[in-house]
Amino acid sequence: MNTPFELSLEQQFNVCAFSEQVKGLSREQAQDFLVDLYRQMIVKETMYKGFLIQQLGISP
Repeated sequence: MNTPFELSLEQQFNVCAFSEQVKGLSREQAQDFLVDLYRQMIVKETMYKGFLIQQLGISP
């Protein structure tokens, strides 16, 4: 069984595929992509926090 810090074979493949996709980006495209990725990470974190609060019955 994998530890939480190891990527599965599928995840490793996805990282390689992603790497190939971003190699052709211009600097501006890469910066825009990183800003959007960061925004998505914040949204994901906010959603997780909301789900945890809801599941644990904690009042904000």
